[in-house]
Amino acid sequence: MLEMIKAQIRDIPDFPAPGILFKDITPLLGHPDAFNQTIHLLAERYRDQPIDYVVGVEARGFVVGAALAAKLNTGFVMVRKPGKLPADTLQATYELEYGSDTLEIHRDALPPGARVILVDDVLATGGTMSAVIELINALQGKIHELAFLIELTFLNGRDRLQGHNLFSLIQY
Repeated sequence: MLEMIKAQIRDIPDFPAPGILFKDITPLLGHPDAFNQTIHLLAERYRDQPIDYVVGVEARGFVVGAALAAKLNTGFVMVRKPGKLPADTLQATYELEYGSDTLEIHRDALPPGARVILVDDVLATGGTMSAVIELINALQGKIHELAFLIELTFLNGRDRLQGHNLFSLIQY
């Protein structure tokens, strides 16, 4: 099953900057069997867990996170780039392997104590997810686990996220 999923992930060299090898999941999203199996594997991991919300990170984390939330019958929360959410937000800035960026979440996205899974497509250096953790902690959410489709182990992002349960479906 994982081989079918991995076969739908393509490498794009020098994107979004020279020297970066981007793991593109768009073929996976367009392959019904592989995408359904991906969501099924993630959902099985959390099926009997006390999860209230899935939090998806812009933009590919939305696709995976929303599908997972629907499968688990939980709420879904978006973490977006600045200026994309219409209500009052909190912000966190983070470093990428090729620059820096900022993320936002609605201040009322989660009630205090909500149990959440944080979902993104790729774990690289851990900067993006560190910012999401900061936002969820500010809202007093309880982080159950960090979930990724892909982990780029050579970038050691897991080290930056110590203290949290972390799961990646595929490792490179």
